[in-house]
Amino acid sequence: MTYKVKLEIFEGPLDLLLHLVKQNHLEIETIPIARITDQYLQYLELMQALDLEVAGEFLVVAATLMQIKSRLLLPPEVLPPAEQEEPDPAQELIERLKEYQRFKEAAEVLSGMEKQRLVQFSRPVSREGVPVETEEFVEASLFDLLHAFSQFMSGEVSRDLVHEVIQEEFTVEQKVAQLRELTREAGKLSFTELLRGARTKQEAIVTFLGLLEMIRLKEIIIAQDRLFGEIVILAAVKPAPKDEDAA
Repeated sequence: MTYKVKLEIFEGPLDLLLHLVKQNHLEIETIPIARITDQYLQYLELMQALDLEVAGEFLVVAATLMQIKSRLLLPPEVLPPAEQEEPDPAQELIERLKEYQRFKEAAEVLSGMEKQRLVQFSRPVSREGVPVETEEFVEASLFDLLHAFSQFMSGEVSRDLVHEVIQEEFTVEQKVAQLRELTREAGKLSFTELLRGARTKQEAIVTFLGLLEMIRLKEIIIAQDRLFGEIVILAAVKPAPKDEDAA
């Protein structure tokens, strides 16, 4: 049985590059193109293996990275004269990435201000009147989720699930309904523990695709207790009704 899902919810290729820069604790100005290119292509391969919608711009950036990598492998005197006179594509990509990062940071600030205006939370208080400490999370990116899924599939699944033969099949719609119920009851789920509950590789894949569908529908939020920490799944908080709606 094959599972084909087209979900246009992944950020663009520059988001993936920024994710790789942060994941490797790098500075944009000193990106090791060879390493980043290999990692970028690995993400692209996994997205295509899951049959996710990969926009053409992802492939354009992949081609650009491969061109830059090939230029770096050759001494300057070996390059054709025309290419020697062209602007440095690596520097151009770095400038694009730096500019994109500035816009992204500004957008995140504005988005945070919007969320604060839409939803206001009061700090929980115990029966004794003492404020209750709450967990703090930072929102994770879809590439964080994809990385965690890749790590799981290369470890847990190959070791624990390949020997079990089960005929039961799952659909994304069934998994979405199941995940919706789990998040409604628990409020918070561990991504790793959720995948460990899968009895087959196919069920783990469908579970992951179900999570992507729920993210697209804005029913859940993926978060981390720290940067690149454990992925948790939180039920999305619906905005409080406006006064005119309540009236």
